[in-house]
Amino acid sequence: MSLITPQSREPGKKKGNFRRNDNNRIYANPLPLVFSPEEKNVWSSHKVLGLFGLAGSRIQNPHCEGVFDAHTRSVWVTNSDYSTTLWRRGFFGKGTLSRSEPSWLARQINARQNAEKNMVSEQVTAKRRAERKQFKLDRARAIAQAAAAAEAAFAEGRILTVEETGIVIPSAATWKPSRPASPPPPAPEPSTPTTQKDPPEDEDIIPENMEHLQLTLQEAFFLAWTLDCLMIVDPDTHAAMSLQQIWQTFQLVHFPLYFSASQELSNLRFDNPFLINYVVYHHYRSLGWVVRSGIKFCVDYLLYKRGPVFHHAEFAIVVCPVYEDEQDRETCPFDLQNVDPFSWTWLSTVNRVNSQVQKTLVLTYVTIPSRSRCHSVLLASPACLQFFTVREVVLRRFIPARMRD
Repeated sequence: MSLITPQSREPGKKKGNFRRNDNNRIYANPLPLVFSPEEKNVWSSHKVLGLFGLAGSRIQNPHCEGVFDAHTRSVWVTNSDYSTTLWRRGFFGKGTLSRSEPSWLARQINARQNAEKNMVSEQVTAKRRAERKQFKLDRARAIAQAAAAAEAAFAEGRILTVEETGIVIPSAATWKPSRPASPPPPAPEPSTPTTQKDPPEDEDIIPENMEHLQLTLQEAFFLAWTLDCLMIVDPDTHAAMSLQQIWQTFQLVHFPLYFSASQELSNLRFDNPFLINYVVYHHYRSLGWVVRSGIKFCVDYLLYKRGPVFHHAEFAIVVCPVYEDEQDRETCPFDLQNVDPFSWTWLSTVNRVNSQVQKTLVLTYVTIPSRSRCHSVLLASPACLQFFTVREVVLRRFIPARMRD
């Protein structure tokens, strides 16, 4: 972020406006794909393309890379540049050591550079005790040196002044802590050239980035299929997975016996949790909303107009699967949430929680197509998504203090 000084601010402008302008610049791109204009070598070329409804711009695709992890049912993006790109261009994923944005490394560096400002009370107390102990040692060492010098001068029959010794006994008012001197290196051999190097300071060592960006299966497939800007790597073969492999693996990973036995593709079902959640995720992403996890507010998704750094989420989404054929529900091997009718206690609780934080609760019903009408062969590709339907019911809690007008 750029440094804003009081002199550079325009009169009448608030401090928050500069932070908003920085966010508009950093998060200017709503998706990882960036449309950049071509070099205008020929002025008339863009005019001619405009006559045919074509734009004289090209698409910049970041081509990020992630590793599929079956245990967490997610995709890990370990490259910091890719993580920053996916977060700043659409707010995809979550930092494993952060609340949302992968900022663990930046916080560690900032903590080292501003250690004095970020210390807690226990650290301040320990620091003061260490400095007091160091002061006593320095004072005792200076007094011993002065006493030894005075004794040597007395043996020679002369009086030694303080100026002649050059030893200053520190006082509590003027003493300042200094870094303890490191032991001198061993003396080199006569034939070996000597090169004196200063030991590096701890503040100059950049810590290793222990954080990675974690994408949900819905986010990863949306980036790989819809935007073609994510390559997913198989953790066993270390090879790039094809789109068909990604689609089938993301479905099979939800089976209870995924790690114990190989699943047949004929066992794929339309009520797979990945399909149900991806239908909702793709539906709202295609409408321009930024979709984030809503587990903090007891819902499935949160919808943002531009992103978490600009505004709070306006809508809280609860995904409700609905079977077209009730017989398919009886043979379902998955533990689907919100299939049974809601209790009024649960619905009132969730609605009240989201009303208190100014969010509108939306029940998104996903109709699962019947297996008798749609063959399971369709599940081998994303073409099966056309058989799902999405319906929305908006709930608003009646608050007499706000709805009198």
